[in-house]
Amino acid sequence: MQLKNVAQAKLPTPWGEFTIVGFEELATGKDHVAMVFGDITKQQSVLTRVHSECLTGDALFSLRCDCGFQLEAALKHIAQAGSGILLYHRQEGRNIGLLNKIRAYALQDTGLDTVQANHQLGFAADERDFTICADMLTLLDVKVIRLLTNNPEKIRVLEQAGIKITERVPLEVGENPNNEHYLQTKAEKMGHLLHLHAINNDYD
Repeated sequence: MQLKNVAQAKLPTPWGEFTIVGFEELATGKDHVAMVFGDITKQQSVLTRVHSECLTGDALFSLRCDCGFQLEAALKHIAQAGSGILLYHRQEGRNIGLLNKIRAYALQDTGLDTVQANHQLGFAADERDFTICADMLTLLDVKVIRLLTNNPEKIRVLEQAGIKITERVPLEVGENPNNEHYLQTKAEKMGHLLHLHAINNDYD
């Protein structure tokens, strides 16, 4: 177990009242949170989203990615379902950190894709550790989930860590002219399960 549960409180949101649960990594002191909606103890398979921190998308409304759109859609989906969990996994920029993510953005502005930019900076395409999310679920006493994701790697790692996934629930939102290449790279180079549509000009 890499984490301990340290605090929880009510968290009202536009989609209803969640309970926010704070976790601390034992080795590093880094923190992560879970947002729990409704009574998850009554669900045989809990609707769950693993959402990796993205300050630019989640808080600063960036259109370079689909992260902020996915965060809002997941919270809405969980609330509409009546119960569920969103794990906010604080590994910014696929765990290269905020400043390196900005450096990667600058490289993407010169024509590199997101994978090439990470490699140029000396990182793997994805540096995240999803076993931390399995530990959060275990501390919440959740072993069986329906996972809101387009990323098969999350499924593989969580199942390998002992979490049973009964269903993958797609979460395809936020496609726009600014993130078209980013989403294509996720599908073609990282294996994300996306059905990309013709880009419209709603965000021009």
